[in-house]
Amino acid sequence: MRLDSGCFAFVPLGGVGEIGANFYLYHFDGRWLAVDCGLTFGDTSTPEFEILVPDPGFIAERRKQLVGLVITHAHEDHLGAVAWLWPQLECPVHATPFAAAILRRKLGERGLAGRAPLVVYEPGGRLELPPFSLRFIRMAHSTPEAQAVAIRVPGRTVLHTGDWKLDPSPLVGPPTDEAALAALGQEGVDVLVCDSTNALVEGHSGSEAEVRRNLIALVRSLEGRVAITCFATNVARIESIARAAAASGRTLAVVGRAFRNVIAAAREVGYLSDLPELVDEEDAGSLPDDAVLFLVAGSQGEPRSALSRIAADTHPHVALGEGDTVIYSSRMIPGNERAIHRVQEALARRGVRVMTERDHMVHVSGHPARDELRRLYALVRPRHVVPMHGEWLHMTEHAELARSLGAVPHAIDNGDVLRLSPEPVEVIDHVAHGKLAVDGERLVPSSSEVFDARRRMLDSGLVVASLVADSAGRFLGRPVVSAPGVFDVTMNGAAASLADELAAAVASLPLAVRRDDDALREAARGALRSLLRRLVGPKRPAVEVHVLRVA
Repeated sequence: MRLDSGCFAFVPLGGVGEIGANFYLYHFDGRWLAVDCGLTFGDTSTPEFEILVPDPGFIAERRKQLVGLVITHAHEDHLGAVAWLWPQLECPVHATPFAAAILRRKLGERGLAGRAPLVVYEPGGRLELPPFSLRFIRMAHSTPEAQAVAIRVPGRTVLHTGDWKLDPSPLVGPPTDEAALAALGQEGVDVLVCDSTNALVEGHSGSEAEVRRNLIALVRSLEGRVAITCFATNVARIESIARAAAASGRTLAVVGRAFRNVIAAAREVGYLSDLPELVDEEDAGSLPDDAVLFLVAGSQGEPRSALSRIAADTHPHVALGEGDTVIYSSRMIPGNERAIHRVQEALARRGVRVMTERDHMVHVSGHPARDELRRLYALVRPRHVVPMHGEWLHMTEHAELARSLGAVPHAIDNGDVLRLSPEPVEVIDHVAHGKLAVDGERLVPSSSEVFDARRRMLDSGLVVASLVADSAGRFLGRPVVSAPGVFDVTMNGAAASLADELAAAVASLPLAVRRDDDALREAARGALRSLLRRLVGPKRPAVEVHVLRVA
């Protein structure tokens, strides 16, 4: 793909038509700017992988023209992929103090501490990354120091909102800087690239101050052990939970590495400085039930999280049961509903009372509802709008709202190249994009045969046959067949019969086939599949054949 030097273009590689994996590119004068680099999580429809990151291949090929990566805030879906993808980008990473504190820990875990240049910018400040001139605007959100960024090139201004809301009392950090937004609107905003998460929700997203009042009153009313789960980077919510503990005479115990890391990062840059003394989860068991409040990681049903292990009664330090309470001070991220429900069911089965935002005012969203979007449009008065950070239903509704407010919406997809200037604003090309799965310590394309095989094994099981033959093509002994996920121990007869029939099938093969390892392997695999169709019907287990050749 070639872009004229005077073409100002926007290219999302993640975060459009989905919630998570935000990764956006801007082009001008032969240079590229990246905004955010986040991850997303697999769900019950994709059990073969847990974490996905955007495929950076397109910009990695152009990394010498990449002037920098700017992080808008400290949520995983906006910075969680940096430590995985930086070796392919090799550019300076710009972040606010809190986001930088989070990133340092992540880079250190990946062995990149000191290698990736991490540059701190001040909230509400300015940054020159020629040919891009950046001005940051403070936005309220569910984590400190969220920033919108006004991106200027000669003759054009784009406002990239990141995640935001209008909260008069965000508790940690200032409210959204509406005066700065209005001043930018006076100067002229050509294109608004805007959060769409709550575009379906009428009214206002609500205030953190209201959640704090409700949590304090609710925890005071409860007996027994109480645990609260929320998003780990919601520093204001952590502070509210700590105050609820203090107001009810309980000691706060932090359960889960994610919370410990965030609290350490927040304290490092001056937040949570007056947090009461915390108790380690190992010591919380010695406290009376009515004297402890657990802050527990795992609000989205993550299978290895602390809350999932507590629900399964496999956590080494924390147990909950009859008369205890778990409060979900969070919402369900789309795609996680089944995982969350499974944990809540397990808790209920143990006699634990589960409270959520459906029945108590214990959570507000960090994203703008429709009244807040209307207010932003009134302040900024954009000519064009690009809905992002949402599924297609959210983005489509956002586009209709933008049109009703006098802006021209442009619904695009990941990989689309949207020309912002010169006019007309339109899609002019499409580039390769996709997802990489985190598989242990490596990144693997989510379309890889590795995951195809795992999907087949998850769905239909695996059959492995081992054959031993000499160099003349004579078979030594009977094939050994194992079939995990297809036959259990009570079906040894079926497995033995399958081995006998496979032996007969391969013995009838031509001598030339029996002498050639590859040909024998393929022929045995085909015979095994035919035999399995009779035994297991439409199921198609993954089939593997090993050939051992002896003298």
